[in-house]
Amino acid sequence: MRPQSIDTNLAVEIKLIDMIRKLTTSQRMLKSFSLSSTVINLSKRAINRANPNKDKTELDLIFVKLHYGNELADKLKLYLQKTQK
Repeated sequence: MRPQSIDTNLAVEIKLIDMIRKLTTSQRMLKSFSLSSTVINLSKRAINRANPNKDKTELDLIFVKLHYGNELADKLKLYLQKTQK
């Protein structure tokens, strides 16, 4: 087997892949959801720390801009402006 990661010992990588293969589909999904949630929360926390004077809407727009691009963030901003009037 060719290593997938340059910084992980091949024996450890093989063991990790074997452990993942033994999980049920629902266990894999739960792990995926948990990891995704952790990444989103860490990202939002970093954005909050970097922009302490912004309100929640502005922070959410920064999140969208960073992760989904300017175009979607601009559309979301327009939508929010229309719906919050």
